[in-house]
Amino acid sequence: MYDFAIVGGGIVGLSTGMALYEKYPDAKIVLLEKENVVAMHQTGHNSGVIHSGIYYKPGSFKARFARQGSQSMRQFCEEHGIEHDICGKVIVATKIEELPLLDNLFNRGIENELNIRKIGSEELNEIEPHVNGVAAIHVPMAGIVNYKQVSEVFADIIRKQGGEIVLGAKVEKITEAENSSIVETAQQTYHTRFVINCAGLHSDRVAKMAGYLPDMKIVPFRGEYFKLKPEKRHLVKNLIYPVPNPNFPFLGVHFTRMIGGEVDAGPNAVLSLKREGYRKTDFNLKDFSEVMANKGFWKLASKYLKEGAEEMYRSFSKERFVKSLQELIPEVTEEDLVPAPAGVRAQALKSDGGLVDDFHIIVGKRSIHICNAPSPAATASIEIGKAIVDRIPKLEAKKLLV
Repeated sequence: MYDFAIVGGGIVGLSTGMALYEKYPDAKIVLLEKENVVAMHQTGHNSGVIHSGIYYKPGSFKARFARQGSQSMRQFCEEHGIEHDICGKVIVATKIEELPLLDNLFNRGIENELNIRKIGSEELNEIEPHVNGVAAIHVPMAGIVNYKQVSEVFADIIRKQGGEIVLGAKVEKITEAENSSIVETAQQTYHTRFVINCAGLHSDRVAKMAGYLPDMKIVPFRGEYFKLKPEKRHLVKNLIYPVPNPNFPFLGVHFTRMIGGEVDAGPNAVLSLKREGYRKTDFNLKDFSEVMANKGFWKLASKYLKEGAEEMYRSFSKERFVKSLQELIPEVTEEDLVPAPAGVRAQALKSDGGLVDDFHIIVGKRSIHICNAPSPAATASIEIGKAIVDRIPKLEAKKLLV
């Protein structure tokens, strides 16, 4: 009998396992991951940014966890010798009409208790010499790291504490009983006092297995990227973002220096026809059919018809993609870019077409389900793990403390 079974070996599942051992050092824990390595999907395709929390609604989980998480992530990297760089970023208004939006974003950052500055074009060009901008926000606490490497250290800590990480273990059934839960994979059945669902792109399906039907479905969006050729990396010093469109739930194409020196440009956000569809040709009938039958998706699509069409156009037109990048750095040309691996974001969508904008956690009888953990989940992973553990029902916690 296990005390806890965690479903999902991404950065949130691993951070939760680590947090469990901090609170219950004698607990017996198993983590089940369907792939043959940890951090395979959203974590492994992450841009690597340590976010500040400037974008998020004051008082939201996202804002609080990002602010606290950026500090705890930095501290964790320092303690464990993980390469990272608190390099800062600029959020750039490229035209006069964007200045009110920049002011609104700055005010939000101040409400979120961030030490940020508004800067003019002259100081902007001292920080990023090749950027075109009339003004910007300088966010000095933003940084970069390799989250797959962070996840592997999380996994090592869990194993050293005695936890089991079972790879190639796809969960097929969950049954909540009176005093325990049963988790079944194709290879083995696990009896556990408590189940923690951190299944990311499949979190809604795992919740349904356990008997919970949240008013939301995961809709996958593919983020498509290019990389700057090595000889053009000098155009980007650190992190360069546009002022986000307040009417669209994505941050727009931007430039990200990665640990190791590469520079990513993107993403372009389009509907993925498979939950783990990293290529345009990837298709899964079940995943596609679920989206097409989802009334909420069609409401969302009609609301963002213009923006969605632009994203689709950019997806198939490198020329249009480059034009978007040139708004920030005019010197970038099509010849400067080569295709880069894509990522897939698990976006939770309500039946009325509304996006689940914050972290969404469902507490069951003998389970907890993290049904929406979008960006900045990697940045905030240490704090999210602690928050999940704190939500374990008190009755169950008392049993573990005996």
